Amino acid sequence: MAGGSGERFWPLSRRQKPKHLLHLFGERSLLGQTVDRVRPMVPPERLFILTNHEQVDPIRQDLPDFAASQIIGEPEKRDTAPAVALANGIARAIGGEDAVIALLTADHVISPSETFRENLAAAVQFAATSASLVTFAIKPTWASPGFGYLEMGESLPSESPAFEFRKLLRFVEKPDLDTAKKYLENGHYAWNSGMFCWKISSFLGEADKNAPALAQFIRDFPKTSREEFIKNNFANLPKISIDYCIMEKARDVAVVETKFKWDDVGAWTAIPDHFAPDTQGNTVVGQIAQIDSSDNIVFSKDKTVALCGVDNLVVVTTEDAVLICHKDRVQDIKKLLSQLPDTLK
Repeated sequence: MAGGSGERFWPLSRRQKPKHLLHLFGERSLLGQTVDRVRPMVPPERLFILTNHEQVDPIRQDLPDFAASQIIGEPEKRDTAPAVALANGIARAIGGEDAVIALLTADHVISPSETFRENLAAAVQFAATSASLVTFAIKPTWASPGFGYLEMGESLPSESPAFEFRKLLRFVEKPDLDTAKKYLENGHYAWNSGMFCWKISSFLGEADKNAPALAQFIRDFPKTSREEFIKNNFANLPKISIDYCIMEKARDVAVVETKFKWDDVGAWTAIPDHFAPDTQGNTVVGQIAQIDSSDNIVFSKDKTVALCGVDNLVVVTTEDAVLICHKDRVQDIKKLLSQLPDTLK
């Protein structure tokens, strides 16, 4: 699923180059790294990228070796539930209702890849032999108020002893800091990764009860003339997230506890987790000159940035824009976009 806008990474991210197309950590984009992680275990003809229509061409340029017919452009933004219905429709048309689908995020940093594939294989096996909708739980490393949480119950039997599956008791919206601390201390809560795995028939069973429009869309999805069907029907689906629409209401949801390292890279302040700081605590991608400046984040591959007597700033430069922001305000960067000309969005 690669439909996000990545507004918090402005000025590097733009409408046609959102976070998943940025080359933040190496020569491959975040989307390219996601594709690379799953290629060893999935036949190439069964990999699909779901995005919005504005990003189809940029994605094709970023991944020229990926089949163009498998980059699916949604005609308009309808949140995650319609995107998930589209994914299920494609999978059902190919493999029938016994097919198992994995819905993965395009803009997260995950390592090591081999552990991720082992985790995914275990989830696929569990989903194939049960009626459960499987979601991936990330063990929290700190009391984050920025993530949704999963409350986990008793262990469930599985054929993958290396990975524990547990019954999901409930989804929890992003908590305040004090509540997040209680979740961390409790030990039965995990971060909601936004990644899922299930058998098509299992999802249809839940959709029939809670979102019949999605179920009908999936069953009507054709084996041919895919683009015409999407064009005529996708915009009629309800604009709602998959969590609100299905997952929070589903009767049978299992959680697989992940063993890989995970970072959703939600803002510029995530950069220091992936690059070593200098002696003054500055995290720098590019070149800087500095005097009496500490704990700053600088991302500037095309210009030298000079810092003098400043602390706790984020400085990002591109060919046509410069961002200077206090680290405590990075979540507000997207609010700037309404004041910018269209050429910079």
